[in-house]
Amino acid sequence: MSLSITLTINGTPRTVELDDPRVTLLDLLRERLDLTGTKKGCDRGQCGACTILLDGRRVNSCLALALSHDGAEILTIEGLADGEACHPIQAAFIAHDAFQCGFCTPGQIMSALGLIQEGSAGDDPERVREGMSGNLCRCGAYRGITEAVLEAQQRMSRDAREEVA
Repeated sequence: MSLSITLTINGTPRTVELDDPRVTLLDLLRERLDLTGTKKGCDRGQCGACTILLDGRRVNSCLALALSHDGAEILTIEGLADGEACHPIQAAFIAHDAFQCGFCTPGQIMSALGLIQEGSAGDDPERVREGMSGNLCRCGAYRGITEAVLEAQQRMSRDAREEVA
């Protein structure tokens, strides 16, 4: 029995047939839709490498059944850049050397975006570290990650103020 779901992924509506109701969003994104930026780390929701934004909220996609999110809006790392122009978070990660091997970076960036959009980043490094604590970096690039989140939050706030003015 095949089940059909519709998702909006990176702004594009997609209808997907599921042969197995147990498929996770992570496996759907990577194996069926070739969106391999979202990484499979622990596959248990402990490392954050698979973080995506689901209806604007940070989610470990390895724990989310695709069938449960019919009609949802998903943003992955592939949906951030505007053509060749990096998203402010991506630019800040580059500027602050906020990665080494890069495996965790997509999940870190998506979690950072969620943290900023939640209004939880603020300007306190400890608050950012706490907010990002669900994303592990085996290389230990935490200082650069924290600095990148703080810079991106400031830039995104400034850009939002300029749009209103």
